[in-house]
Amino acid sequence: MNGLPKVQGGNVVPEHPSDTPDLDHFDRKILKALRNDGRVTFTELAHQVGLSKTPCQQRVKRLCERGVIVAFRAIIDPQKIGLDHVAFVEVKLLDTRESALTEFNLAVRTIPEVEECHMIASSFDYLLKVRTSDIRKYRTVLGEQISALPHVASTSTYVAMETIRESAR
Repeated sequence: MNGLPKVQGGNVVPEHPSDTPDLDHFDRKILKALRNDGRVTFTELAHQVGLSKTPCQQRVKRLCERGVIVAFRAIIDPQKIGLDHVAFVEVKLLDTRESALTEFNLAVRTIPEVEECHMIASSFDYLLKVRTSDIRKYRTVLGEQISALPHVASTSTYVAMETIRESAR
């Protein structure tokens, strides 16, 4: 082996099942609590999950080191910063060989308006969630950036009229 992680479709794939960390009930409770409130103090987090503060801190540190917790970030209300327009875009590729998928995956990550990108098992290859200020800005992003991504054959757009439920994970 060359020492590099295996990449499939532009995503890192665990080499061995042991690369996927085991989580006990305390770890799962910690993750659930942090998903609900990433700014909770260690004292409060420890109380919520039934541990003392130091073991709780050690578990959070271990979860971060193992890559289970990837980041802590602020979740911003998109409407309050003028990003009211949400579109979902089906993307069909001309080529679906591994090298083409990797090229597409790397390139799509450079478009800030693309909030989510999922490879789909369907009549199209990818589903993108794109957030912009309005339809004009969306048309620019679609025409100049998404359509110009490597190996794109065609796109279809679905505009969200109202968001009923949205999760930040």
